[in-house]
Amino acid sequence: MIDAAPNAPTCVVAEDEALLRQALVAELKRAWPGLQVLAECEDGASAVEALAEHQPDVAFLDIRMPGLTGLEVAAIAAEASPRTRIVFVTAYDQYAIDAFERGAIDYLLKPVKPERLDATIARLQTRGGQPDAATLAALLGQLGALPRQADAPEPLTWLTASAGRETRLVLVDDVLYFQADQKYTTVVTADGEALLRSSLRELLPRLDPRTFKQIHRSTIVNLKAIAGIVRDDSGRGSVRLKQRTETLTVSQPFMALFKHM
Repeated sequence: MIDAAPNAPTCVVAEDEALLRQALVAELKRAWPGLQVLAECEDGASAVEALAEHQPDVAFLDIRMPGLTGLEVAAIAAEASPRTRIVFVTAYDQYAIDAFERGAIDYLLKPVKPERLDATIARLQTRGGQPDAATLAALLGQLGALPRQADAPEPLTWLTASAGRETRLVLVDDVLYFQADQKYTTVVTADGEALLRSSLRELLPRLDPRTFKQIHRSTIVNLKAIAGIVRDDSGRGSVRLKQRTETLTVSQPFMALFKHM
């Protein structure tokens, strides 16, 4: 954790590709020497947690990240860190750029050019606040059905998991939730549990983001398996499942995912 100097502007950078993340951070240090980068995140879930913890002045969010997209992170940030100004980093075509510009939303096009970053920083330094919830919702609606990248792997259909000495083939549609188990992942279906030799981070890019959402650092849930969501007085929540008796904890920032459910 980095402690910000008093009155110094702060930011969080979220980009799943390490080299691009490092390059953006380096360019930010060049273009805005007083800016303090409080966290560098490699997926949407860690970005949400960093925003909730640090409440930075600015967040640079890649649109495409494992698990939660940059758009979803921004929607959560509207509640979890309302003072944070959002800048989207995108490799999209002109159609998407037009959507950003109609909403007066700050964006950087990959690969990020120094002159464009300088212009974005100048705007950030002269105006505050992030786009309102309605603007973000409209953008989510326009870009929510994100086209798959040409080199992106097809979503998983089957998983090979272990239950004792038995190896099981598990249909991904039958999975109710995934839960981190040290270096492995527990796969939970209505019929029982099995162990997958992959981490949640390795799983996220291979799951259909329209169906599976991360609700906690250690939990991914199948939205079709949810029977109900309960919010407690602290703002945290829990998910009830249709086919299991246990409940799943939802971290406070992630409750914004269920605001309209």
